[in-house]
Amino acid sequence: MKLVIGNKNYSSWSLRPWLFMSVHELPFEEVRIPLNQDDTHTMLSRHTDAGKVPVLEDGDLVIWDSLAICEYISEQYLQGGGWPSSVRARAEARSCSAEMHSGFPVIRGELPMNCRATGRKVLVHEALEREVARIDQIWSRYRNTYSGAGPWLFGEFSIADCMFAPVASRFQTYGVNVSAASSAYMQLILGHEHMAAWVRQAHAEPEIIDVAEVGL
Repeated sequence: MKLVIGNKNYSSWSLRPWLFMSVHELPFEEVRIPLNQDDTHTMLSRHTDAGKVPVLEDGDLVIWDSLAICEYISEQYLQGGGWPSSVRARAEARSCSAEMHSGFPVIRGELPMNCRATGRKVLVHEALEREVARIDQIWSRYRNTYSGAGPWLFGEFSIADCMFAPVASRFQTYGVNVSAASSAYMQLILGHEHMAAWVRQAHAEPEIIDVAEVGL
């Protein structure tokens, strides 16, 4: 398999399938295409008509969406193991993942992922507070509900954890305050060996994308 990603420092969508595949130790070739460069569109057009990362190539099959890639990997290589085994937990994990996939526009727009940055401060307003509170609610509720099955959001590591991994990075960058339960979950994600490897590699990247360098 070949996984086409953007900058590790900035590309939250790329992190999700990369983390999922890495945690499950699936072999893949990584192709990194720096974003916001003069040749970005040309480079991406060799892999996808959508013009965005990530992209998974598995033989002649091309998949160009983070959640779709994770779903495919789960079905094709993990016998569905990307989701919790119980029907209830699986439905809740998919709901949370879909909400993350399509929602939280303020967090996305005002707290861009920037793995190299720490101590950044941004203006906190009501709309941002609402979205942070919703993330906090999801993390604390489901970690508490499924704590008997393991330390992750739904007990064992799942696609849902990959969907929220970039949010943990964002909250760390901008010093976002969350509950003790959610803070512990953040540290679990950020302390994982593959997440730490991603961040180390992000620090080594030379590119700077000005629009993603926000905060004081």
